[in-house]
Amino acid sequence: MTAIIESPSSSSDTVDTYGYSPQYPDTPFTEFDAVNPSMDLESLNLNWRERDLPERIRTKHVHRLHPYLGKFVPQLVEIFLRKFEPSTVCDPFCGSGTTLVEAATLGVNAIGCDISEFNTLMTRVKANQYDLELLEFEVQDALNRVLSSPTLALRERKEALYSGYLTSWFAPSALDSLLAYRSSIDDYKYSDVLKVILSRAARSARRTTHFDLDFPKRPQTESYQCYKHSRICKPTEDAAQFIKRYSNDTLRRIREFAAIRKNVALSIITDDARTVQFPRHDLVITSPPYVGLIDYHEQHKYAYELLGLQWKANKEIGPAARGLSLRARTEYVDNIVESFKNVKASLSRNGRMVVIVNDKLGLYDEIRERVGLRLEGRLERHVNRRTGRRAGNFFESVFIWARED
Repeated sequence: MTAIIESPSSSSDTVDTYGYSPQYPDTPFTEFDAVNPSMDLESLNLNWRERDLPERIRTKHVHRLHPYLGKFVPQLVEIFLRKFEPSTVCDPFCGSGTTLVEAATLGVNAIGCDISEFNTLMTRVKANQYDLELLEFEVQDALNRVLSSPTLALRERKEALYSGYLTSWFAPSALDSLLAYRSSIDDYKYSDVLKVILSRAARSARRTTHFDLDFPKRPQTESYQCYKHSRICKPTEDAAQFIKRYSNDTLRRIREFAAIRKNVALSIITDDARTVQFPRHDLVITSPPYVGLIDYHEQHKYAYELLGLQWKANKEIGPAARGLSLRARTEYVDNIVESFKNVKASLSRNGRMVVIVNDKLGLYDEIRERVGLRLEGRLERHVNRRTGRRAGNFFESVFIWARED
Protein backbone atom coordinates (compact mmCIF):
# COMPACT_ATOMS: atom_id res chain seq x y z
CA MET A 1 0.00 0.00 0.00
CA THR A 2 1.21 3.49 -0.75
CA ALA A 3 0.11 5.97 1.88
CA ILE A 4 0.26 9.49 0.51
CA ILE A 5 -0.90 12.53 2.42
CA GLU A 6 -1.19 15.43 0.03
CA SER A 7 0.17 18.87 0.77
CA PRO A 8 -2.73 20.99 2.03
CA SER A 9 -3.94 23.83 -0.11
CA SER A 10 -2.91 27.31 1.00
CA SER A 11 -5.65 29.20 -0.82
CA SER A 12 -7.80 29.77 2.26
CA ASP A 13 -5.20 29.37 4.98
CA THR A 14 -4.95 31.66 7.95
CA VAL A 15 -2.06 32.22 10.32
CA ASP A 16 -2.75 31.42 13.97
CA THR A 17 -1.21 33.08 17.01
CA TYR A 18 1.77 30.72 16.80
CA GLY A 19 2.65 31.93 13.31
CA TYR A 20 1.67 28.61 11.80
CA SER A 21 -0.03 28.33 8.43
CA PRO A 22 -2.02 26.52 7.20
CA GLN A 23 -4.56 25.50 9.82
CA TYR A 24 -5.02 21.74 10.01
CA PRO A 25 -8.34 20.26 11.06
CA ASP A 26 -6.89 17.38 13.08
CA THR A 27 -4.79 17.55 16.22
CA PRO A 28 -1.14 16.76 15.40
CA PHE A 29 0.01 13.35 16.58
CA THR A 30 2.10 13.43 19.78
CA GLU A 31 1.42 10.07 21.46
CA PHE A 32 4.76 8.73 20.28
CA ASP A 33 4.94 5.77 22.65
CA ALA A 34 1.63 4.53 21.23
CA VAL A 35 3.13 3.85 17.79
CA ASN A 36 3.25 0.14 16.90
CA PRO A 37 3.75 -1.94 13.75
CA SER A 38 0.03 -2.09 12.99
CA MET A 39 -0.50 1.66 13.07
CA ASP A 40 -1.79 3.16 9.81
CA LEU A 41 0.68 5.74 8.51
CA GLU A 42 -2.17 7.71 6.99
CA SER A 43 -3.49 8.46 10.47
CA LEU A 44 -0.36 10.38 11.48
CA ASN A 45 -0.67 14.16 11.34
CA LEU A 46 2.97 15.25 11.69
CA ASN A 47 2.34 18.97 11.15
CA TRP A 48 3.54 20.03 14.58
CA ARG A 49 3.15 23.59 15.75
CA GLU A 50 5.23 25.07 18.55
CA ARG A 51 2.42 24.44 21.04
CA ASP A 52 2.15 20.80 19.86
CA LEU A 53 5.85 20.01 20.06
CA PRO A 54 7.73 22.73 21.99
CA GLU A 55 11.40 23.33 21.44
CA ARG A 56 12.29 21.94 24.87
CA ILE A 57 10.82 18.60 23.73
CA ARG A 58 12.33 18.65 20.26
CA THR A 59 15.75 19.36 21.78
CA LYS A 60 15.47 17.13 24.83
CA HIS A 61 18.60 15.87 26.64
CA VAL A 62 21.62 15.46 24.32
CA HIS A 63 19.80 16.55 21.17
CA ARG A 64 20.80 20.09 22.08
CA LEU A 65 24.37 19.37 23.07
CA HIS A 66 25.66 21.50 20.18
CA PRO A 67 23.92 23.67 17.53
CA TYR A 68 23.69 22.06 14.10
CA LEU A 69 21.98 23.31 10.96
CA GLY A 70 20.06 20.58 9.20
CA LYS A 71 18.90 18.49 12.17
CA PHE A 72 15.64 16.63 11.74
CA VAL A 73 13.05 16.21 14.47
CA PRO A 74 13.92 13.26 16.75
CA GLN A 75 10.23 12.43 17.19
CA LEU A 76 10.13 11.45 13.51
CA VAL A 77 12.88 8.92 14.14
CA GLU A 78 11.03 7.58 17.18
CA ILE A 79 7.84 7.09 15.17
CA PHE A 80 9.51 4.97 12.50
CA LEU A 81 11.66 2.99 14.92
CA ARG A 82 8.48 2.03 16.77
CA LYS A 83 6.62 1.37 13.52
CA PHE A 84 9.19 -0.96 11.97
CA GLU A 85 10.93 -2.35 15.10
CA PRO A 86 14.33 -2.98 13.49
CA SER A 87 17.14 -4.96 15.03
CA THR A 88 19.69 -2.52 13.58
CA VAL A 89 19.05 0.89 12.05
CA CYS A 90 21.50 2.70 9.77
CA ASP A 91 21.88 6.42 9.06
CA PRO A 92 24.39 6.94 6.22
CA PHE A 93 24.25 10.75 6.68
CA CYS A 94 24.14 10.77 10.47
CA GLY A 95 24.89 14.49 10.92
CA SER A 96 24.61 15.33 14.61
CA GLY A 97 23.48 11.81 15.56
CA THR A 98 19.70 12.13 15.90
CA THR A 99 18.95 8.62 14.60
CA LEU A 100 21.56 6.96 16.81
CA VAL A 101 20.46 8.78 19.96
CA GLU A 102 16.82 7.80 19.43
CA ALA A 103 17.82 4.22 18.65
CA ALA A 104 19.76 4.03 21.91
CA THR A 105 16.72 5.17 23.90
CA LEU A 106 14.58 2.41 22.35
CA GLY A 107 17.08 -0.44 22.58
CA VAL A 108 17.90 -0.60 18.86
CA ASN A 109 21.43 -1.21 17.60
CA ALA A 110 22.56 1.54 15.24
CA ILE A 111 25.11 2.46 12.59
CA GLY A 112 25.99 6.04 11.72
CA CYS A 113 28.23 7.37 8.99
CA ASP A 114 29.25 10.87 7.96
CA ILE A 115 32.03 12.40 5.87
CA SER A 116 32.43 15.19 8.43
CA GLU A 117 34.78 14.38 11.30
CA PHE A 118 33.06 16.97 13.47
CA ASN A 119 29.66 15.36 12.86
CA THR A 120 30.86 11.94 13.96
CA LEU A 121 32.56 13.53 16.98
CA MET A 122 29.21 15.04 18.02
CA THR A 123 27.44 11.74 17.40
CA ARG A 124 29.90 9.79 19.55
CA VAL A 125 29.65 12.27 22.41
CA LYS A 126 25.85 12.27 22.35
CA ALA A 127 25.34 8.53 22.05
CA ASN A 128 28.19 7.23 24.22
CA GLN A 129 27.92 5.56 27.62
CA TYR A 130 29.87 7.19 30.45
CA ASP A 131 31.14 6.67 33.94
CA LEU A 132 29.16 9.69 35.10
CA GLU A 133 31.21 10.24 38.24
CA LEU A 134 34.47 10.30 36.27
CA LEU A 135 32.93 12.45 33.54
CA GLU A 136 31.77 15.04 36.06
CA PHE A 137 35.20 15.14 37.67
CA GLU A 138 36.96 15.61 34.32
CA VAL A 139 34.62 18.32 33.04
CA GLN A 140 34.85 20.26 36.31
CA ASP A 141 38.61 19.81 36.54
CA ALA A 142 39.16 21.08 32.99
CA LEU A 143 36.88 24.03 33.72
CA ASN A 144 38.72 24.89 36.95
CA ARG A 145 42.07 24.79 35.17
CA VAL A 146 41.06 27.30 32.53
CA LEU A 147 39.30 29.60 35.01
CA SER A 148 42.24 29.63 37.39
CA SER A 149 45.04 29.92 34.85
CA PRO A 150 44.06 31.24 31.42
CA THR A 151 47.72 32.17 30.85
CA LEU A 152 48.25 28.52 29.94
CA ALA A 153 47.28 29.70 26.47
CA LEU A 154 50.29 31.98 26.12
CA ARG A 155 52.46 29.05 25.12
CA GLU A 156 50.03 28.31 22.28
CA ARG A 157 49.41 31.82 21.01
CA LYS A 158 52.33 31.60 18.59
CA GLU A 159 50.68 28.56 17.06
CA ALA A 160 47.35 30.38 16.82
CA LEU A 161 48.93 33.22 14.90
CA TYR A 162 49.36 30.84 11.99
CA SER A 163 45.57 30.62 11.81
CA GLY A 164 44.24 33.83 10.37
CA TYR A 165 40.77 32.51 11.09
CA LEU A 166 41.27 32.27 14.86
CA THR A 167 42.89 35.65 15.25
CA SER A 168 40.23 37.30 13.07
CA TRP A 169 37.16 35.74 14.63
CA PHE A 170 38.11 35.84 18.33
CA ALA A 171 39.11 38.69 20.59
CA PRO A 172 42.55 38.09 22.18
CA SER A 173 41.13 37.42 25.66
CA ALA A 174 38.53 35.00 24.27
CA LEU A 175 41.15 33.17 22.26
CA ASP A 176 43.36 32.91 25.35
CA SER A 177 40.61 31.06 27.24
CA LEU A 178 39.82 28.77 24.29
CA LEU A 179 43.47 27.87 23.80
CA ALA A 180 44.00 27.33 27.51
CA TYR A 181 41.09 24.89 27.57
CA ARG A 182 42.32 23.17 24.44
CA SER A 183 45.80 22.71 25.91
CA SER A 184 44.49 20.33 28.60
CA ILE A 185 41.91 18.32 26.64
CA ASP A 186 44.13 15.35 25.89
CA ASP A 187 44.83 14.84 29.61
CA TYR A 188 41.38 13.33 30.10
CA LYS A 189 39.68 10.04 29.23
CA TYR A 190 36.56 11.79 27.97
CA SER A 191 38.44 14.25 25.78
CA ASP A 192 35.74 14.08 23.08
CA VAL A 193 33.21 15.60 25.49
CA LEU A 194 35.62 18.44 26.25
CA LYS A 195 36.10 19.01 22.51
CA VAL A 196 32.37 19.49 22.04
CA ILE A 197 32.23 21.88 25.00
CA LEU A 198 35.13 23.83 23.50
CA SER A 199 33.47 23.98 20.10
CA ARG A 200 30.14 25.13 21.51
CA ALA A 201 31.88 27.86 23.54
CA ALA A 202 33.86 28.95 20.48
CA ARG A 203 30.69 29.27 18.42
CA SER A 204 29.21 31.66 20.99
CA ALA A 205 32.47 33.57 21.56
CA ARG A 206 33.08 34.50 17.92
CA ARG A 207 33.18 38.13 16.87
CA THR A 208 29.73 38.17 15.37
CA THR A 209 26.35 39.74 15.99
CA HIS A 210 24.00 38.11 18.48
CA PHE A 211 21.36 37.64 15.79
CA ASP A 212 23.61 35.98 13.23
CA LEU A 213 25.27 33.00 14.90
CA ASP A 214 24.09 30.69 12.12
CA PHE A 215 25.35 32.60 9.08
CA PRO A 216 28.12 35.09 10.02
CA LYS A 217 29.81 36.40 6.89
CA ARG A 218 32.65 38.41 8.45
CA PRO A 219 33.98 39.24 11.92
CA GLN A 220 32.10 41.98 13.77
CA THR A 221 34.61 44.16 15.60
CA GLU A 222 32.56 47.30 16.32
CA SER A 223 29.39 48.01 18.31
CA TYR A 224 26.19 47.43 16.32
CA GLN A 225 22.43 47.80 16.44
CA CYS A 226 21.26 44.42 17.70
CA TYR A 227 17.93 43.27 16.26
CA LYS A 228 17.75 40.44 18.82
CA HIS A 229 18.05 42.64 21.91
CA SER A 230 16.75 45.96 20.46
CA ARG A 231 19.77 47.91 21.64
CA ILE A 232 23.40 48.67 20.82
CA CYS A 233 25.53 45.60 21.52
CA LYS A 234 29.22 44.80 21.36
CA PRO A 235 30.83 41.60 20.08
CA THR A 236 31.95 39.36 22.92
CA GLU A 237 35.52 39.48 24.23
CA ASP A 238 35.11 36.57 26.64
CA ALA A 239 34.98 32.81 26.17
CA ALA A 240 35.40 31.59 29.75
CA GLN A 241 31.75 32.38 30.56
CA PHE A 242 30.64 30.14 27.71
CA ILE A 243 33.00 27.31 28.68
CA LYS A 244 31.51 27.38 32.18
CA ARG A 245 27.91 27.57 30.94
CA TYR A 246 28.28 24.73 28.46
CA SER A 247 30.27 22.54 30.85
CA ASN A 248 27.34 22.56 33.25
CA ASP A 249 24.75 22.18 30.50
CA THR A 250 26.63 19.27 28.91
CA LEU A 251 26.83 17.38 32.20
CA ARG A 252 23.12 17.90 32.82
CA ARG A 253 22.10 16.71 29.38
CA ILE A 254 24.34 13.65 29.40
CA ARG A 255 22.96 12.65 32.82
CA GLU A 256 19.39 12.98 31.49
CA PHE A 257 20.19 10.81 28.49
CA ALA A 258 22.07 8.22 30.57
CA ALA A 259 18.91 7.65 32.62
CA ILE A 260 17.01 6.41 29.53
CA ARG A 261 19.79 5.03 27.32
CA LYS A 262 19.65 1.28 26.70
CA ASN A 263 22.65 -1.02 26.39
CA VAL A 264 22.92 -1.21 22.60
CA ALA A 265 25.70 -1.65 20.06
CA LEU A 266 26.58 1.52 18.15
CA SER A 267 28.96 1.84 15.21
CA ILE A 268 29.97 5.38 14.21
CA ILE A 269 32.00 5.71 11.03
CA THR A 270 33.81 8.75 9.61
CA ASP A 271 33.76 7.94 5.91
CA ASP A 272 32.03 8.44 2.58
CA ALA A 273 28.56 6.89 2.33
CA ARG A 274 29.22 6.18 -1.33
CA THR A 275 32.08 3.77 -0.67
CA VAL A 276 32.15 2.59 2.96
CA GLN A 277 31.19 -1.02 3.65
CA PHE A 278 28.20 -0.82 5.97
CA PRO A 279 27.45 -3.56 8.50
CA ARG A 280 24.18 -5.44 8.04
CA HIS A 281 21.01 -3.60 8.99
CA ASP A 282 17.26 -3.95 8.46
CA LEU A 283 16.14 -0.31 8.45
CA VAL A 284 17.53 2.99 7.20
CA ILE A 285 16.35 6.29 8.68
CA THR A 286 18.12 9.32 7.30
CA SER A 287 17.81 12.93 6.29
CA PRO A 288 20.32 13.33 3.46
CA PRO A 289 21.87 16.71 2.64
CA TYR A 290 19.56 18.99 0.69
CA VAL A 291 20.92 20.18 -2.63
CA GLY A 292 22.44 23.65 -2.56
CA LEU A 293 21.39 24.50 0.99
CA ILE A 294 24.15 24.02 3.61
CA ASP A 295 27.94 23.90 3.59
CA TYR A 296 28.29 21.34 6.37
CA HIS A 297 32.00 21.76 7.05
CA GLU A 298 31.89 25.54 6.81
CA GLN A 299 29.19 25.88 9.49
CA HIS A 300 31.63 24.45 12.06
CA LYS A 301 34.87 25.93 10.75
CA TYR A 302 35.74 27.25 14.21
CA ALA A 303 35.78 23.64 15.46
CA TYR A 304 37.98 22.43 12.61
CA GLU A 305 40.45 25.25 13.29
CA LEU A 306 40.58 24.73 17.05
CA LEU A 307 40.59 20.94 17.06
CA GLY A 308 42.69 20.28 13.96
CA LEU A 309 40.04 18.08 12.37
CA GLN A 310 40.42 16.80 8.82
CA TRP A 311 38.71 19.08 6.28
CA LYS A 312 36.76 17.12 3.65
CA ALA A 313 34.40 19.79 2.32
CA ASN A 314 35.26 18.80 -1.24
CA LYS A 315 33.54 15.44 -0.62
CA GLU A 316 30.24 16.88 0.59
CA ILE A 317 27.15 16.02 -1.44
CA GLY A 318 25.09 19.00 -2.66
CA PRO A 319 26.79 21.81 -0.68
CA ALA A 320 25.47 25.35 -0.87
CA ALA A 321 28.71 26.45 -2.51
CA ARG A 322 27.79 24.49 -5.67
CA GLY A 323 24.40 26.12 -5.97
CA LEU A 324 21.29 24.82 -7.72
CA SER A 325 22.37 24.77 -11.35
CA LEU A 326 21.37 21.87 -13.60
CA ARG A 327 24.91 20.52 -13.32
CA ALA A 328 24.79 20.75 -9.50
CA ARG A 329 21.45 18.96 -9.37
CA THR A 330 22.65 16.22 -11.72
CA GLU A 331 25.76 15.65 -9.61
CA TYR A 332 23.64 15.61 -6.48
CA VAL A 333 21.27 12.95 -7.84
CA ASP A 334 24.17 10.80 -9.04
CA ASN A 335 25.90 10.99 -5.65
CA ILE A 336 22.76 10.28 -3.62
CA VAL A 337 21.97 7.31 -5.89
CA GLU A 338 25.50 5.99 -5.40
CA SER A 339 25.18 6.38 -1.63
CA PHE A 340 21.81 4.64 -1.38
CA LYS A 341 22.89 1.80 -3.66
CA ASN A 342 25.85 1.25 -1.36
CA VAL A 343 23.61 1.32 1.74
CA LYS A 344 21.12 -1.03 0.07
CA ALA A 345 23.86 -3.64 -0.41
CA SER A 346 23.86 -4.23 3.36
CA LEU A 347 20.11 -3.84 3.86
CA SER A 348 18.17 -7.01 4.71
CA ARG A 349 15.84 -8.52 2.12
CA ASN A 350 12.72 -7.22 3.86
CA GLY A 351 14.34 -3.97 4.92
CA ARG A 352 13.07 -0.46 4.34
CA MET A 353 14.50 3.01 3.93
CA VAL A 354 12.82 6.03 5.53
CA VAL A 355 14.14 9.15 3.82
CA ILE A 356 13.23 12.59 5.16
CA VAL A 357 13.95 15.42 2.75
CA ASN A 358 12.61 18.67 1.33
CA ASP A 359 12.09 17.45 -2.23
CA LYS A 360 10.97 20.79 -3.70
CA LEU A 361 12.87 20.03 -6.91
CA GLY A 362 11.19 16.63 -7.35
CA LEU A 363 14.42 14.62 -7.51
CA TYR A 364 13.62 11.68 -5.27
CA ASP A 365 11.34 9.65 -7.54
CA GLU A 366 14.24 9.35 -9.97
CA ILE A 367 16.63 8.56 -7.11
CA ARG A 368 14.38 5.79 -5.80
CA GLU A 369 13.92 4.24 -9.24
CA ARG A 370 17.65 4.25 -9.97
CA VAL A 371 18.43 2.68 -6.60
CA GLY A 372 15.88 -0.04 -7.32
CA LEU A 373 13.41 0.49 -4.48
CA ARG A 374 9.61 0.44 -4.32
CA LEU A 375 7.58 3.34 -2.94
CA GLU A 376 5.65 1.95 0.01
CA GLY A 377 4.54 5.19 1.60
CA ARG A 378 4.90 8.95 1.44
CA LEU A 379 3.86 11.61 3.91
CA GLU A 380 4.11 15.36 3.46
CA ARG A 381 4.58 17.37 6.61
CA HIS A 382 4.52 21.11 7.10
CA VAL A 383 7.67 22.41 8.81
CA ASN A 384 7.46 25.69 10.65
CA ARG A 385 10.95 26.86 11.59
CA ARG A 386 10.33 28.86 14.70
CA THR A 387 13.65 30.30 15.87
CA GLY A 388 16.44 32.52 14.61
CA ARG A 389 16.66 33.84 11.09
CA ARG A 390 15.57 30.52 9.59
CA ALA A 391 11.92 31.30 10.22
CA GLY A 392 10.29 30.32 6.95
CA ASN A 393 7.87 27.47 6.30
CA PHE A 394 8.32 24.58 3.91
CA PHE A 395 7.07 21.07 3.24
CA GLU A 396 9.15 18.03 4.05
CA SER A 397 8.60 14.66 2.41
CA VAL A 398 8.90 11.42 4.34
CA PHE A 399 9.48 8.59 1.86
CA ILE A 400 9.16 4.95 2.88
CA TRP A 401 10.97 2.75 0.38
CA ALA A 402 11.09 -1.06 0.30
CA ARG A 403 13.38 -3.47 -1.54
CA GLU A 404 12.07 -4.81 -4.82
CA ASP A 405 13.81 -8.19 -4.40
